[in-house]
Formats: sequence, structure tokens, C-alpha cells
Amino acid sequence: MDDLPLYQTASMFEQQPSSFTKMFRDSCMKKLIWCPIMATLLIGFTDKLVLSQKPQNYLQISLKYSPSFVDLDAPTAVKVSQATKEIDEKTAFNLVWQLPQVQRKARIISQLSQGTIKVDAIVDGYPTPDDPYYKVRVFEDEPDHNTTIYWFRVLNTGDVIEVLDVIENKYISLEEWRAQLKR
Repeated sequence: MDDLPLYQTASMFEQQPSSFTKMFRDSCMKKLIWCPIMATLLIGFTDKLVLSQKPQNYLQISLKYSPSFVDLDAPTAVKVSQATKEIDEKTAFNLVWQLPQVQRKARIISQLSQGTIKVDAIVDGYPTPDDPYYKVRVFEDEPDHNTTIYWFRVLNTGDVIEVLDVIENKYISLEEWRAQLKR
């Protein structure tokens, strides 16, 4: 084509415009079809490599075993706990108020104050999913202020009553508390 005159080179392209256009169109179509396919394969391949690598820290831990349908069809025994009955605020209050030590303290304070100071209790805290206890505060109800005598917590089932040991700043069982009172 270098030794052909310029007018003949131009006429050569004029004679076959359909083949040039066809070749250009075929090339574009190939690129339009194959580029997304290749990109998808390459991305999928690199993702597979990333997923198959060992985890580098605890955040990358993945499921190692998935039970098959055969495993799922096998009957398994499941332990079901009995439904526990939860107590209400009034029951928690009464469980604390009726303790002999609380009643004795109320009588002693009333006698020593000649009836001017009364002992009372109030539910100060309610069960939550994180802390399933009612908090009950026993206090001296004086005319100008209140003074806390004891802090109790009652499990929302009513099975456990504990007393706050203010020296250790922890709740202890009623048995431990009674032993402390005898000393």
C-alpha cells in the first residue's frame, strides 16, 4: 500500500466500506460481550481466593461445618425447661417485708423512737433481661428525710432473696446475712 498513489488507497477503502464497517462492528460486539464475561470471571475467581484463605483474626472466622439434610432428619432430644412463673412487684415487696429480721428492726426502731420514726420499704428497681432482680430498699421514714437500712434483691421468680453487704459491696445470701447479724 506504500507504493500505491494516494487516490488509489482511498478508492480501495471506498470499494469495501461494508467489510471495514462489518469488521469494526464485530470487534465492538466482541468487546461488549466478552469484557463483562471476563470481568465477572476474574472477580469471581479473586473472591474465591479471598474466601479460601485462612482467617487472620477472630473477626474472619467462618462456618466450618454445615449439617446435611441427612443429619437434620435424625431425631434429637431437646431439654425443655418448665415455664417459670414470675412474681410481681407486690410479691417481691412482701417477701422482703415479711422477713423476721426486717420486722424485728422495724419494731426496735419504732420502740426506740417512741413511734416518731417508722420503717418502710419500697421497690426501687425492676427486672431487666440483663438483671432479673427486683431491688427492694428498707428505710427509716423520718419526717424530714429517709435513711436506708437494708438493700435486698429478689429474683423475678421469687426463689432467691439476697442482701447487699455494704462493707463488701456485694449481694450475699440470707444465710450469710443471718450469720453476720449473730456476730
